[in-house]
Amino acid sequence: MTKLLAAAALLSTTAPAALAQNAPKPPVAATKPYQVKAPFGATRNDEYYWLRDDTRKNPEMLAYLNAENAYADAMLAAQKPIAEKLYGEIVGRIKQDDSSVPYLRRGYYYYTRFATGADYPVIARRKGSMTGPEEVLLDQPAMAKGHSFFSTAGTRVSPNNQLLAFGEDVVGRRQYVLKIKDLATGKMLSDSIPNVEPGFAWGADNKTILYVEKDPTTLLGKRVKAHVLGTPASADKLLYEEKDETFYMGIGTTSSDRFVCIYLHSTASDEQRCAPTTNPAAFQVIAPREREFLYQADHLGDRWIIRTNWQAPNYRLMTVNEAHASHGRAMWQDLVPTSDIVFIENFQPFNNFLAIEERAGGNKRVRVLQPGGKSEAVASDEPAFAMTLGTNEEPDSDWLRYTYDSLVTPNTTYEVNYKTGERRVLKVQPVPGYDASKYVTERVWATARDGTKIPVSLVHAKGFKKDGTAALFQYAYGSYGYSSDPAFQSALPSMLDRGMVYAIAHIRGGQEMGRAWFDQGKMLNKKNSFTDFVDVTRHLVANGYAAKDRVGAMGGSAGGLLMGGVANIAPKDYKVLVAQVPFVDVVTTMLDTSIPLTTGEFDEWGNPAQKQYYDYMLSYSPYDNVAAQAYPAMYVSTGLWDSQVQYYEPTKWVARLRAKKTDSNPLVYRINMEAGHGGKSGRFERYRQQAEWTAFVLDQLEVK
Repeated sequence: MTKLLAAAALLSTTAPAALAQNAPKPPVAATKPYQVKAPFGATRNDEYYWLRDDTRKNPEMLAYLNAENAYADAMLAAQKPIAEKLYGEIVGRIKQDDSSVPYLRRGYYYYTRFATGADYPVIARRKGSMTGPEEVLLDQPAMAKGHSFFSTAGTRVSPNNQLLAFGEDVVGRRQYVLKIKDLATGKMLSDSIPNVEPGFAWGADNKTILYVEKDPTTLLGKRVKAHVLGTPASADKLLYEEKDETFYMGIGTTSSDRFVCIYLHSTASDEQRCAPTTNPAAFQVIAPREREFLYQADHLGDRWIIRTNWQAPNYRLMTVNEAHASHGRAMWQDLVPTSDIVFIENFQPFNNFLAIEERAGGNKRVRVLQPGGKSEAVASDEPAFAMTLGTNEEPDSDWLRYTYDSLVTPNTTYEVNYKTGERRVLKVQPVPGYDASKYVTERVWATARDGTKIPVSLVHAKGFKKDGTAALFQYAYGSYGYSSDPAFQSALPSMLDRGMVYAIAHIRGGQEMGRAWFDQGKMLNKKNSFTDFVDVTRHLVANGYAAKDRVGAMGGSAGGLLMGGVANIAPKDYKVLVAQVPFVDVVTTMLDTSIPLTTGEFDEWGNPAQKQYYDYMLSYSPYDNVAAQAYPAMYVSTGLWDSQVQYYEPTKWVARLRAKKTDSNPLVYRINMEAGHGGKSGRFERYRQQAEWTAFVLDQLEVK
């Protein structure tokens, strides 16, 4: 409490007598006039712009953040016992000494395993079978010691199985360092390259490694370079540089392992450049970029298979013989035609069949395409579920691996034989103490104000009565075409066992219902995402799933934008909102191309340098539309080192809410001073914050 008042006093004009009261007082950020200008002449005053500090060293800014954390501690102190209880329940449903299902690649079985109490897994392999001696690739618990944040990504073993490339991040800003480990000796090589994307590709010579170098300011992938082991990074050869900052860039190897490809993607355009792994410098374009033309290509055998929206809004699969690949789209032939009701999301080629991941009726499912053209979707007994293609590294296999889960069913790994249809369970994610028969999942359809039917995935305890008295917690994302699948969550039973209903609103902006679903929730249609969410809430309340005054909601990142928009347009529909790393300062951020990821998102939100988009974005931007009105109780969180939604967006939003809102509902702001967009690293750390905000939600919704 003393720390809170001392820090808040530096910034507040509140009288000392008021600060001395027993009740905690929220920090008050200083206001400093600042004009944000658009290229066409529009200006806006941003009195909290000063809270932005790209160095993250400004003492006044840090004092404010520390004051907010201290205030959060004080406000949440009474709920700490229930938060600890919830944390115990959640982690109690996680098998501590767990391991992944091994997969085979080039004679080795790869897997990860957790030791009891460990925050990070050991990545390991065994040669020939799982009975052979274990070879540890990365002992992450040991590697993480001494770091407040730790993450590895992009692990890739060389073709001769002797070297491991991986990216390491100890800050949380997704600026990885490429490192190489000699698996024969267990020693790290001296090669180390900073500021790279976490994705790598080996040349066939086992000594050339390709990587994507990031722009240090925007953090966009800019250049593909080739590093030869044992040589200085300064000598790395530049293979490709992307000049258009609306494109994201990645690199990888085809299923055949014969080609390394540069993947260039924007919201409205794709381009793929591939070179033989034997000569990973002779890149050729599969198809040149073109506005509104999207595609991804994979190679196996003597052909390329391409997923594309070319004359197919919901995508189709096409193929072209390797010998004709350089002749352009005119040589492509239909393999799986497009459909008005089925959206093709992904595919995996095998030597003898093709696996397809598709969406139909709001659910994601898997289909197996036989050589003769016969295909069959894998069946499910639940109304709302998600199937996902698993790790399939051996294209000569007759078995397809995929995963299945729902809001009731824990993640289950299956494999199915394409010839016989035989299906076998490889693993059901163990959930200690969990009994799936105690819960029921539903799929309902809510009617939006424009008549569109919105799918909703629900879960509640068996025996639940739709009498309009229950508490509801509703989630959505609704941006970038990312779909919110009804996946199992170990934290959900803690809500359901207390009589709550949990709902996922599959609002426009995702792709649950196809590409048109995405198009209707972005750019000049973005407000559909907000109104869809509100209309789902009202439908559930009207149909007895919840009491009108017992509704909570949550969203993160672009879903945090959703929460901010909903808070402004329908504050009376919600008792409590949780906004995690929320993208709430839309116009100012999108006007500043120096901010990481801005330019790559013009086709998602619009470019506010153009008046049409400026005006529309300004009309819903949560920060710009904070009003002198009553707001729900709120729990807001961020990470100081977030590279995707900069910490100052939610910081300014909270400051303005504190200054303008007319209610006495609690507004709690939790800042992780040592993490980025995903919060603290470690297997269990994220559940501590989840337990904290869940306790806050239960208290506000009067859930016992």
